[in-house]
Amino acid sequence: MSHKSIPGSPPVKHTQSGQNLPSARGIRRACSKELYRTAKRLKVYVSPERMKQAEEYYYGKVITNLLWIGENRDNRKKLCEWWNTDVSAEIAAMWEVDVEPLKDAFQHAFGGYRL
Repeated sequence: MSHKSIPGSPPVKHTQSGQNLPSARGIRRACSKELYRTAKRLKVYVSPERMKQAEEYYYGKVITNLLWIGENRDNRKKLCEWWNTDVSAEIAAMWEVDVEPLKDAFQHAFGGYRL
């Protein structure tokens, strides 16, 4: 059966429910960028091995909570709070930095001054 869109409305392919969640590749790239920006704002050298380890951990946490993250994708403050409670302590231990400066650096890297 062919789905046709009504003139003046978005095409059917853009309104399907499966389009809401990002791809695994997109998630991996976003996690990598967010951690890179966080490390940059910390002004601390993070070795490539530790960065890779943190990316894998963060990616795993995002995949585990993907439905919740998808539902709250427009609420960056809520996503940042989730990161602070579920992810930051483990990454701080991996990078051997204090948790509070890491949380602040992530907040500025992820949401900027608006959060």
